[in-house]
Amino acid sequence: MNESIAPHQHQANVKLPVGLSDLWQVVDRAARRTLDILISGLGILLLLPGFLILAFLIKRDSPGPIYYWGNRVGRNGRPFRILKFRTMYEDTASYNGPKVTGQGDPRITPLGQWLRDTKINELPQLWNVLKGDMSLVGPRPEDSDFVAHWPADVREVLLSVRPGITSPASVLYRDEESMLQAGNVVDQYLKVILPSKLRLDLLYVNHRSFLTDLDVMFWTVLALLPQLKTRRVPEHLLFWGPLARFISRYFSWFVLDCLVAFGAVALTGLLWRSNGPLELGWSIAMGAALAIALIFSMVNALLGIGRVVWSRADFNDVFALALSSGLTTAILLVANAVWQPRALAVPYLGHRLLPSGLIMVSGVLAFSGFTLMRYRMRIFTGLSEHWITLRSGAATTGERVLIVGAGEVSNLASYLLRKAELGQAYSIVGLVDDAPRKQGARISGVRVLGRTEEIPQLVRAHDVGLIIYAIENIRRPQRDRILHLCRSTGVQTVILPDVLQSFRSQLSVDHVMADDPTGEVPSFLEEQSIPAGNTAPSPADAAGLDNWLVEIDRLMQAEAWDAAHAQVQAMQRQVVLQEHAGGL
Repeated sequence: MNESIAPHQHQANVKLPVGLSDLWQVVDRAARRTLDILISGLGILLLLPGFLILAFLIKRDSPGPIYYWGNRVGRNGRPFRILKFRTMYEDTASYNGPKVTGQGDPRITPLGQWLRDTKINELPQLWNVLKGDMSLVGPRPEDSDFVAHWPADVREVLLSVRPGITSPASVLYRDEESMLQAGNVVDQYLKVILPSKLRLDLLYVNHRSFLTDLDVMFWTVLALLPQLKTRRVPEHLLFWGPLARFISRYFSWFVLDCLVAFGAVALTGLLWRSNGPLELGWSIAMGAALAIALIFSMVNALLGIGRVVWSRADFNDVFALALSSGLTTAILLVANAVWQPRALAVPYLGHRLLPSGLIMVSGVLAFSGFTLMRYRMRIFTGLSEHWITLRSGAATTGERVLIVGAGEVSNLASYLLRKAELGQAYSIVGLVDDAPRKQGARISGVRVLGRTEEIPQLVRAHDVGLIIYAIENIRRPQRDRILHLCRSTGVQTVILPDVLQSFRSQLSVDHVMADDPTGEVPSFLEEQSIPAGNTAPSPADAAGLDNWLVEIDRLMQAEAWDAAHAQVQAMQRQVVLQEHAGGL
């Protein structure tokens, strides 16, 4: 680009770090700035001879200055001048032409084209990094005219951080000029490239950390290699690269597992000494702890346990954890029996390094510690919820909800009402079901309060403000009877199966229309559309519900909160439609 426009004066809101939750962000920013200063300062010193050679070549290539100073919008909307090697002819056309360059731009000098292709023209920005105008990694700085095209919320987010020499968007669009053909390149840039770059920049700002910055620098270097220049880096790897993945999935857990294993060995040693002599010493205890943690981490990697997001792990994952701990203990027992170094032999154990019983007890304790460490938040949250539920007379927050039914649909209703902002707006008081075996039972943490005939009494006793009817497989007369009881209370009633049926029908229409270029709704879908009040859906529809539940679970596991929230909003819109249709 070649711009000389007055800077944009937008000022982003800057929030001061408050509380312990922001302490890590302060440390992360300090580490990032320290890295910026070290690499930019060292880079300038090492590249200075090359800069002198390039200065000579630029002056010989065409008359004009060596460097180009361009106006850009920086952090908090402050203007600054970005430094680059000059790549255009020093004439009026270069300054008055388009502010973006496309393929075959006549303003670019022969040497300048090579500098742009290799990105060497960007290296002088190390001076901007050293000064504090920029960072090594961050959204690329733009001219104020382009910043003016950003939506207000996007502008506030992107200008809250320092712009960078490279970014995920820079890696993916490193051949940006070849994507812009001759003609109205500015219009092409604004309509085609800029929206995608803004999306990538927003993702970066929302997920940036010291480790992700190192990953972006790593990908930047690889992307500039001639052999890999044409290879596209997968987008998700730009925000969760090999270094961040290794540290998060393996190294951090390895350190924690070392501490847990050392504590298990130390505790087992204390218990063992109370029943007999045992003098391991700190070196042997530390070595045993490191061995347990190292082998445990290696087995975890082989079994794929490192891929589990433990903050949202299923309790079935604990069996894989038990298998890993058992294999680790077995490997240690075999090693203790086979490998017997005389130098580490304990006198009363002969040439055995450790008693076999001590290894097995240490393995059990280590497994307990590993499990507690990984499920700590799930355990604490579950205990807290259980304690609140057991508190007699404890006041609940939000609208009090009674769910009619104790099957799969009611489980879905309980899940939705406990997640995200819905968990603060609603409080489930209990379930209602006619099955004798379910009376008084707890299902998904919610107690069955009684039978459907008791709905009016339960509504009055628990001050219920919302009833969710969640029974699918039921005959029409029984359905009408239960709905009559619900509506007789005067409380708003949501018929969840009807909402789900509308959602299934919409999914079916969207799926067929995606394959049909005419965009017309097939007649067989219109015939299969089940209006509110009809009986349960067919097995095919039930399979559609299962697929939808799997999709919701996948979105939650991937922490795709916006997509999951969109699914919930779609259901809420169906509820509103049911209200207007008189189905509530």
